[in-house]
Amino acid sequence: MSLVEQAKKVAAYQAVDENFPESAKVVGIGSGSTVVYVAERIGQLKNKDSFICIPTGFQSTQLIIDNGLKLGTIEQYPDLDIAFDGADECDPELNLIKGGGACLFQEKLVALSAKKFIVVADYRKKSPKYLGIQWRKGVPIEVVPNSWVKVSQELKKLGAKSIDLRSGGSAKAGPVITDNNNFLIDADFGEIADPVKLHEQIKLLVGVVETGLFCKMADKAYFGEEDGKVSSI
Repeated sequence: MSLVEQAKKVAAYQAVDENFPESAKVVGIGSGSTVVYVAERIGQLKNKDSFICIPTGFQSTQLIIDNGLKLGTIEQYPDLDIAFDGADECDPELNLIKGGGACLFQEKLVALSAKKFIVVADYRKKSPKYLGIQWRKGVPIEVVPNSWVKVSQELKKLGAKSIDLRSGGSAKAGPVITDNNNFLIDADFGEIADPVKLHEQIKLLVGVVETGLFCKMADKAYFGEEDGKVSSI
């Protein structure tokens, strides 16, 4: 295991150990390479039969099952005690870009439903100042399929430098389809000095389901560093 991978594991374990409520009844489990270790650590808890885990997508559903945890849905349990997830980028104010894995809507729903939201990632996701510095693929935006052309036009008016309808690549002819049967647009705004304002502007566009800007939602973030240590903000 590389130093970075070791650090991701230590960061995930530390995040669980320092934040998991003893009396937790409903827990959100996100997705990403670092959250694999979060699920692993939660699966080691002696009282794991006493709480339900809510996934944010297919990968997290498998993580919950593979670690012997109880699986539930957000429809059954809309109020969560805590949620753990990864991030594509995190700024010093704990604003995030998420959606690189195409699960942003369900990730935001779970995060917003939790009393406490903890982020775990590696050092490459930590921005020194603004969002858009480390993550250069653009802000993921989930849109109703027949609105993507109009939404793209409006995003350009808001300052998007480039806009891509996310493709399924070699595995699929055509665009990525989200778990909600929508399309994903990746809009590059460069460095984002005011993510709250940008999120609000994008969210008002007809056809936009949700943005990958998670503003003022995270309570704490843990990062596995290049030297194998853990940092947090």
